[in-house]
Amino acid sequence: MASCRSWLRWLPAEPRVLRPVGLLCVLVLAFLALAYAVQGGRTEGFDRAVLTMVRSAADPSNPIGSLWLKRVFQDITSLGSTAIITLITVIASLYLAVKGRMALGILVATAVTTGAIVEQAMKFGFNRARPDLVPHLAVETSLSFPSAHAMLSALTYLTISALLARAEPRRRGRWFVLGVGMTVTLLVGVSRVYLGVHWPTDVLAGWTAGAIWTLLFWIVALRIDRPTGG
Repeated sequence: MASCRSWLRWLPAEPRVLRPVGLLCVLVLAFLALAYAVQGGRTEGFDRAVLTMVRSAADPSNPIGSLWLKRVFQDITSLGSTAIITLITVIASLYLAVKGRMALGILVATAVTTGAIVEQAMKFGFNRARPDLVPHLAVETSLSFPSAHAMLSALTYLTISALLARAEPRRRGRWFVLGVGMTVTLLVGVSRVYLGVHWPTDVLAGWTAGAIWTLLFWIVALRIDRPTGG
């Protein structure tokens, strides 16, 4: 909490800045608590219950729902892949540059690039294996905690939607952009559990870490960029 107080001293005393800083501190504490629980094996019952809940009791290799739903989630999960994340980031950065918001474009590229590096470092640091409780419905060979798809989709789609919203002059447009970012992030994370390639707490940790990264760069954006109005 001392680090949070130092942030507050550095930033101007404005609600638009102080609120994100306060939420940032809460998210950091939540991630640390979740990581501590996972490392101590305290989330095993929850993880197993959720994974088995989305599989057929008669055949764990079959997820609940129709074949169509399985294919939908297999398509949705690709929205968190490295190729799609890279493509979306480049497009968003170029769009902001064309709109005359070069600083925001650079922030988008920086946020996603550095976030991806941090995510890989955390995977090796926590060294958690993939679930072996149910058959995987997607091919994955990397470590499990936190979920890369969940974290990368959160830090990418939330960061991009938050920064794009700053370039949107109309309030309704800003809320729409933010809503799209949150929806895509949620669906990608759910798809990882549905496909059996991540424990639910991997996804929760990925979402939390991605939100932390988004808030960090959102705070920077508040310092260096002014919204266009509305």
